[in-house]
Amino acid sequence: MWNNPIEARMGIGKGLAFVVTGPSGAGKNSVIDLVMAKLPGLVYSVSYTSRPRRPSEVDHEDYVFVSQEDFLHKIEEDDFLEHVTYLDDHYGTSRSQIEDFMSRGLDVVLNVEVEGAKILQQKDLGAIKVVYVFLTPSSMQELEARLRRRNTEDEAKIRRRLEVATREMESLPSFDYLVINDDLDTAVCELASIIVAERIRLT
Repeated sequence: MWNNPIEARMGIGKGLAFVVTGPSGAGKNSVIDLVMAKLPGLVYSVSYTSRPRRPSEVDHEDYVFVSQEDFLHKIEEDDFLEHVTYLDDHYGTSRSQIEDFMSRGLDVVLNVEVEGAKILQQKDLGAIKVVYVFLTPSSMQELEARLRRRNTEDEAKIRRRLEVATREMESLPSFDYLVINDDLDTAVCELASIIVAERIRLT
């Protein structure tokens, strides 16, 4: 029995992991960044990748950018909680980083590929509760328009991303929440609301 509601809140409010996933071009980074600025007490898991850094990206903030050789070495060393290959590039979640956050009872936001999220769903993370959020625009047409506006890839790669996105949408039933990102402010409010609701729920 806790002595007061504050102790009760602290006792059940630790170690939540919010896995945010969705197709490439859905706007996951933008939504997560604004939610992180809006809500206190969140830490962000910076994924590793072997893909080239885009001009707007910051190393160790958007991703930890490593060579393919270094990425494969980390796989051999079992340094990833999950890792996937997406369009010939590797992406992975640092095991040591997540374990450090969770050992301190911090709530962590993970931005992972859909396949990586499915791998995490099969992992035993002990007493840590994991909440799975799928974020996407409302149509493939909007997704295609965003990929083209980025102007970072050729036509063949855009087509491959859209093909992958079509398959990824089939995974929707395995997630806890769906956030439609047609309007950025609305998507930010919805993701923030999910985090707040999960923090204060009793079961």
